[in-house]
Amino acid sequence: MNLHFILEDSDLEPGIRIFAEEFHFSVKDEGMPIQVTQKNENIIVVSKSGDKAWIQYEHKHQFFRALGLLLEHMQDKQEFYMTEVPQFSTNGPMIDVSQGNAVLQAETLRRLMTKMAAMGLNMLMLYTEDSYEVQEQPYFGYMRGRYSQDEIRQCDDYANLFGIELIPCIQTLSHLREVIKWDCFADIKDDGDTLLVGEEKTYAFIEQMIIAATSPVRTKRIHIGMDEAMKLGQGNYLLKNGLRSKFEIMNEHLTRVLQITEKHGLKPMIWSDMYFRAGSDVGDNYDRNMILPDNISEVMPPNLQYIFWDYYHFDEAFYLDFIRKHKQFGSTPIFAGGIWNWKGFCLNYGATFASTEAALAACKREGVKEIIATLWGDDGSECHIYSALLGLQLFAEHGYAQQVDEPKLKRRFEFCTGGRYEDFMDIRLVDEIPGTFEGNREMVNPSRYLLWQQVLMGLFDHNIDGLPLDEHYAKLAIQYEQAMRRNGQWGQVFGVLHKLCRVLSVKSEIGLRITRAYKNGDKASLLDFAQRELVDLIGRVEELREYHLSQWHQLYKPFGWEVIDFRYGGLLSGLRTAIRRLDDYVFGRIRRLEELEEERLPYQGQEGIVDCYWYKGMPTASRLIQSVD
Repeated sequence: MNLHFILEDSDLEPGIRIFAEEFHFSVKDEGMPIQVTQKNENIIVVSKSGDKAWIQYEHKHQFFRALGLLLEHMQDKQEFYMTEVPQFSTNGPMIDVSQGNAVLQAETLRRLMTKMAAMGLNMLMLYTEDSYEVQEQPYFGYMRGRYSQDEIRQCDDYANLFGIELIPCIQTLSHLREVIKWDCFADIKDDGDTLLVGEEKTYAFIEQMIIAATSPVRTKRIHIGMDEAMKLGQGNYLLKNGLRSKFEIMNEHLTRVLQITEKHGLKPMIWSDMYFRAGSDVGDNYDRNMILPDNISEVMPPNLQYIFWDYYHFDEAFYLDFIRKHKQFGSTPIFAGGIWNWKGFCLNYGATFASTEAALAACKREGVKEIIATLWGDDGSECHIYSALLGLQLFAEHGYAQQVDEPKLKRRFEFCTGGRYEDFMDIRLVDEIPGTFEGNREMVNPSRYLLWQQVLMGLFDHNIDGLPLDEHYAKLAIQYEQAMRRNGQWGQVFGVLHKLCRVLSVKSEIGLRITRAYKNGDKASLLDFAQRELVDLIGRVEELREYHLSQWHQLYKPFGWEVIDFRYGGLLSGLRTAIRRLDDYVFGRIRRLEELEEERLPYQGQEGIVDCYWYKGMPTASRLIQSVD
């Protein structure tokens, strides 16, 4: 297909050339003419009649949304006319490249941004606690895959081709454990996560971070964090200054940091939760009974944006209530929802769709104009980053309609990405297992702990007893193998799930089966476990690890994989230990298997399928790591 763009703005041309390669068309003077007009109107217009087409847009990113719509409809229509009214001025993802030890390669970011452009998203934040270079601080991001200034600059240049704003997203108070663990930061440390408020060296360091984060990008906006400082003022600060309220300490610190951002001509934003925690009797930032001070709008600094983050609620009324509470600060907040990718290998699309529909409906009613789709990497970034593409499309479609039409969402997703809508939705089934409610709004993550728990000491065996999980995962393994073949470039998203389900189709219930055989005195079965089933399971785990390893190095920098390697190493070593223990028992070298005699208790006293957030609680009841603040 040959197209000829009649442009008012030649700045669109580099992005068009990338789209030409991505969506298989050629830009030629003799091609079909497309008249492109930029107007200061909040509307996108796309039409085609005969052998000519028209695009009207206001902002650069809207042109690429419109171009995608044009290409999509030209596949099966000769004539059409459509309009879309943008609902938000800012809409895009925040991707965690720090907490989960996984720093996306620049090529991965470019690939994501190309898809974002077709969707019509116009903002990208990289959540970087220490994943960027601070030249004065060699231990900042040391051996953690930090981005160089040049890497960030190149990403910003690429984003700019499509009108995507690359906004630095850093931390200037807490969530800095991986920084201040180094002894060279001891004198600016309140506790193991938090900087020491009031210390002059703290603010010199923060200024270094702010300069490093903002120098390579065009935007003047910066996210300075300040969330979840749970022990603020209770460590070295308490020893130096005595007991003070968190609200006072927060405001003192925020004032100092804002002096730095003002000095450098920046426009800052922060997470809002610490102020809501301070107003709650139970320290809960979602406490509907919390009370903000009457003069809150007077005491809070001006020219600061507040971000209301919430991925946990499913009723619109809750979001309406908290958006209105945020307006007491004197401005309309930014809203940050979530694409639920942070609890293991599985992206929970049930919770993602339910929370997003409720939250963004409330945002539209309350005039919220900026929204963020968070993609956290908590505790290992085991979930494939491209599995989030459907979530990004959901946020994008909300950005151009009062209500999302599912058939249109499906068509747009399949055009923009080439992925199959139903297959991506079914990613959720890895955790939406027998024993969970449809949609998994409980947000449980059984696939993760069933993978990592030890077979002879299954901490979760009581909770799954009686559920047909081996059968469930065996069926999913076949389903994902088929999905892998029909999803083209996204096949690896389903490839790793296929390998995972092959493991879980054996491992989910094997601990229960081994325990029953032991208690029944069935040594023949125990020998079969030792010589055949566990050997087969080791092979399946090794296949999963190898696939996961290859995938990681295609997407991320190498740093951080070693954490996943430790987990696979522990799992494989534990399986070999189990073989030896069973073998020793069957052949009389030991008289009993104490680990199988221990009664299996419900995890944390809870019956049914439960949630376990952190890996450290999955393999063992013994101390796995020593936490030192």
